[in-house]
Amino acid sequence: MSERSERTGKHSGEQTGRRDGARRFRDPWGVPHLRAGDPLALAAAQGRVTAYDRAWQIEVERHRAQGTSAAFLGVDALDWDRFARQVRLDDTARRCHAALDPATAEWVGAYVAGVNDGLAAGAARAPEFAAAGLTPGRWEPWTPLGVWLGHHILFAGFPGKLWREHVARQLGPEAVDVFATDGPSVAGSNGWLLAAERTGTGAALLAGDPHRFFEDPGVYQQIRLACPEYDVVGLAVPGVPGIAHFGHTGAVAWAITNAMADYQDLYAERLRRDGGQVQALGPDGWRPAHSHLETIEVAGVDPVEVEVVETDRGPVIVGGPDDETAISLRYPPRVRAELGFATLPELLRARTVTDVDHALRHWVEPVNVVQAADTAGGLLHRVAGAVPVRHPDNGRRVVPGWDAEHAWQGWYAPMPRATVVGRAVMANERGLAAPLGVEFAPPHRAHRIAELLDAGHDWTADGLAEVHTDTYLGSAEPLLAVLEGLTGLDPATAALRERLRRWDRRMAADSTDAARFAVLRAAVVRRIAAHPALAALAEPPAYPEVFAPWLALTPRVGYALEHLLGAASLPGVDVAALVRAAADEVAGAAEDPVRWGDLHRLAAWRALPDPDAGPGPRLDGDHDCVLATSSVPGVTHWCFRGPTARFVWDLARREDSRWVVPLGTCGVPGDAHHDDQSAAWLSGELLPVITEWDQLVEERDAHDRNADRPLPGMRQAAADLGGVSAGRTPG
Repeated sequence: MSERSERTGKHSGEQTGRRDGARRFRDPWGVPHLRAGDPLALAAAQGRVTAYDRAWQIEVERHRAQGTSAAFLGVDALDWDRFARQVRLDDTARRCHAALDPATAEWVGAYVAGVNDGLAAGAARAPEFAAAGLTPGRWEPWTPLGVWLGHHILFAGFPGKLWREHVARQLGPEAVDVFATDGPSVAGSNGWLLAAERTGTGAALLAGDPHRFFEDPGVYQQIRLACPEYDVVGLAVPGVPGIAHFGHTGAVAWAITNAMADYQDLYAERLRRDGGQVQALGPDGWRPAHSHLETIEVAGVDPVEVEVVETDRGPVIVGGPDDETAISLRYPPRVRAELGFATLPELLRARTVTDVDHALRHWVEPVNVVQAADTAGGLLHRVAGAVPVRHPDNGRRVVPGWDAEHAWQGWYAPMPRATVVGRAVMANERGLAAPLGVEFAPPHRAHRIAELLDAGHDWTADGLAEVHTDTYLGSAEPLLAVLEGLTGLDPATAALRERLRRWDRRMAADSTDAARFAVLRAAVVRRIAAHPALAALAEPPAYPEVFAPWLALTPRVGYALEHLLGAASLPGVDVAALVRAAADEVAGAAEDPVRWGDLHRLAAWRALPDPDAGPGPRLDGDHDCVLATSSVPGVTHWCFRGPTARFVWDLARREDSRWVVPLGTCGVPGDAHHDDQSAAWLSGELLPVITEWDQLVEERDAHDRNADRPLPGMRQAAADLGGVSAGRTPG
């Protein structure tokens, strides 16, 4: 059956005996292609296959959203669980679910029913359950909303306000901008849209790669959802129904990047106890605050009791009634009892960019820059989400909760949008969303993508792989410029400078010069961080450990290095002298030259780390390359964050679209599809999005993978399409 006949619904009467009538197929890389007679049956099928493929992953996320993960992961998960309880993630998910319209609630409920139906089979094949002593639990109707909140509560980087407050108190307000990173945040992405006149296909191309923390299993799930109403391929978030961020319906495709907007506020709170009640000082005086106690079970140690306090501003996430310092968090889903889930089923039904634009009217969190294109030539480039209107200081620091000047005054509208002329690029830089944020990514990735696109013509999906994997480091210039200006260097340091002068500035895994630059950069960062002028920042405030990544001095120096090497350098810090000392140190090292990939290794997070695991594969790229494989300069060269998927959506022929993920579709170690895309991802290859049903394998039930019964021609088709074989891993 062709893709075209599938979209017309000619399969809708076919049944397999399963009570919802859904059918499940797999492509050569194990990607699930689901077909059902209606959207509810399809949602249930998506939940079921996700539970089967990713049971351990989604159960960990369910527990993280509830603040119960320490019960089986141990004390290392306690800080997160305490934060999840205090910020009231589970309660917020319940509130948002209760406010859903009936149709969306029913659709989410169908997905949850599918998860519950598939969890036992999924858990039986996932060894982590036995290792952790965990029995899969029952998902509630609001659990997908909790999973979404757990992924995104730190997405906008509100702990950065704690850092800016720390800098202002220790070094003065004028020092805050010196540490402005316009650099790596907790997440980001590349994305670009080419109009038909810039492609060789006669229709638009939409491409990108979301940057998140690398996890095993991966944070995105390749999937296809087909019923008589729609047929959509895309990247789903395991545990959440539909395809929120990156999808192609055949007639229209969409993609997002993080807008880097600021929409979460921190309030200093004055709290007191009055008998058995907690009170908080607000603009109208002392008012009752919600307060109750919760107990966190922790594997291997005694339970921990946590007091949950919520003022009129929001939940208290730092300190409490008995502490000198207390800080609350105000965030849109908690205020509005809304996440934007009504957008998800509407996106699946979209046929034009107008449909996508209309669906986004519901969207709340996270705030995204959205691009879309359709087969009729429509193009879309806009920001979607909820951003409060309030005092500018709210975006930069912790503000007093008792001051009415800092209260929210409604919502920013209309959200920014732009007309697409030829091409549009989005890479978290200060651009379309500039009115909504404080700090953005540096412009290097965006400028480089635009340069590469403008240098080419008649682009195709396969050709765009060279953009995804470009390793030119635009942020190298400030350090190299300081090095160039030094005089009186000893011979070894002068030789190092000469090598870096000739370096092509590409962070290629096999480059010894890229390694030299990275080692020099790290040495400079460490010397700046150790300078006496910054000693007051070395010891962070006594905030919860979950915020430590935003408060550690050395990473902050590493991310702000361009500013610190330029005109914004700190008084009393002789940058040139520190670069000289670092260059002497690196040039004088007796070690044999190493290649960048020997230092720059993939380090994916696992809920249950493998103590025997060796270093991950060698990586090209760096955090300011288009191939944004991010390390933490001055701390480690290992890579924890980067492109967790790559895709190109072709609006001329969806079957010419391409995608790849760092590991594979299945979360079960040892499964043939656990990491069979790794070799392609590492080499920069994009794999075909297969849409013809006769090139897929049908699975009859959750226990029959039918690995030995492909439909005719399937394996040869996989070879012809350039796919990697099952079980192939990077060398």
